[in-house]
Amino acid sequence: MEGINKNLKVRKAVFAGSFYPFESDELLQDLSSMFKSVKGERVSEKVLGLLSPHAGYIYSGQVAAEAYNQIKGREYETVIIIAPSHREYFMGASVYGGDVYETPLGGIKIDKELAEICTQSNEKVYLSDEGHGDEHSLEVQLPFLQFILKEFKILPIVMGDQSYSNCTYLGMILGKFLKERNVLAVASSDLSHFHNYDTAVKLDNHIVNRVNNLDPEGLSRDLEQKKCEACGAGPMMAVMYAAKLAGAKFSKVLSYKNSGDVTDDKWKVVGYLSAVIYGD
Repeated sequence: MEGINKNLKVRKAVFAGSFYPFESDELLQDLSSMFKSVKGERVSEKVLGLLSPHAGYIYSGQVAAEAYNQIKGREYETVIIIAPSHREYFMGASVYGGDVYETPLGGIKIDKELAEICTQSNEKVYLSDEGHGDEHSLEVQLPFLQFILKEFKILPIVMGDQSYSNCTYLGMILGKFLKERNVLAVASSDLSHFHNYDTAVKLDNHIVNRVNNLDPEGLSRDLEQKKCEACGAGPMMAVMYAAKLAGAKFSKVLSYKNSGDVTDDKWKVVGYLSAVIYGD
């Protein structure tokens, strides 16, 4: 791995060796195998957003690869990644205030310009380390991006408050970036947690339908009525809202599975979905 300037503030790879391999060679081998096993075809050349799960690669990696394969051969200046906070609660959304996010495949620079623009003069989106320390949901997306893209920066955002009002507020800011710049938005989320297999599929199908219809408002209603659940529902709604503002017309679920499909233990499962949001 290429050395990183010691004067830079670096968010180290905390979950390498647990959620995904620690050694770069093994990680590359796993990623290569997942992308070779992708079944879906490319949907569009105008990809504005992706939805991707964030469990350990042995559970959800293949589902995630279906999403990231949609941007194979594409180039983006910056990838905006929105993830939920599992271990800290805080108001609004936190944009990492450092310089680099690191993985076993190297360091990825933060887009400081976009970070400054989206945190100016508001209290709901701000520069902070909150939610970026002991948090896997953003970190596990990065090796997929490093494998499939060339040079790019990231805008790493972790949501503490996932209320619909905060999702639309963040979506308004990011929608302008998607419309005016060559950027991609990625939402990190798993779906239902620890139900039996059939119950999980029933709950998760509500999200599948809302995503296929590019309907963040409807998803918010379903969540309020407890028809479904997702730990990263806020990031999903924010990305869908932003993409619609930027001209996205369609959304397609590429893969849905749960942990029972991997382990054959169907008593308490976790749901995973990947999707692409596009403009034509």
